[in-house]
Amino acid sequence: MTALRAIDRLDTAPRFTEQDAIGLNRRFRGADTQEMLRAVIGDRLAGDVAVVSSFGAESAVLLHLIASVDQSVPVLFLETGKHFPETLAYRDALVGRLALTDFRDLYPALPDLEARDATGMRWSYDPDGCCEMRKVRPLELAMAGFDASFTGRKAFQSSTRANLPRFEIDTADAQGRLKINPLIDWDGAQIADYFAAHDLPRHPLVERGFPSIGCSPCTHAVAPGEDPRSGRWKGWDKTECGIHKPGEEPFL
Repeated sequence: MTALRAIDRLDTAPRFTEQDAIGLNRRFRGADTQEMLRAVIGDRLAGDVAVVSSFGAESAVLLHLIASVDQSVPVLFLETGKHFPETLAYRDALVGRLALTDFRDLYPALPDLEARDATGMRWSYDPDGCCEMRKVRPLELAMAGFDASFTGRKAFQSSTRANLPRFEIDTADAQGRLKINPLIDWDGAQIADYFAAHDLPRHPLVERGFPSIGCSPCTHAVAPGEDPRSGRWKGWDKTECGIHKPGEEPFL
């Protein structure tokens, strides 16, 4: 099955298969990121696609790349209610700067919060449960209308992301949606060069030692030389919020 045919299948059947992901990785092997994005978005190779953005330390690069192709690609932001004020201000500034025309805040369900986190402190004793209701469930609902998502994951961020491909099947999704990682092979120098070349604003917390930025209770500053994501869920055996699974096997 080709990727183009996969998006025409009934909702009860997988949108994409492992073979589709393998085919797309082979097709774009050696292609630069801009070329790949123009083909995927312009030719709808992955069907209806959304960007899932944290508006974190490096989010401006992927958002700028995609907006350069099509400013109307939907951008999904998980408004957990636990973000740093700086992140929310940065989000608003980038949406305006890049003229993103289909930005969507995703909120956790109020009944979930009332039943399972009435005090707002679940992050302190059950971070997995907190992420489940504030991130995983809202994104699952939002993704029902899409065939694939762009993510900002990069191999250099952590060992659990080191071997991810550009295209993969979302293993947490029974519908066979694609995850597309346009920046997976970019390094820190390329990211910095892109910020400079396009005069993109940096997240204000970066200069305060936050190379990876999530919800405020579960994000700490990182010392020089440490894994960029080591400040996330510090003290817990947890490396991802749940919308991405650590150690997912890549399809090469």
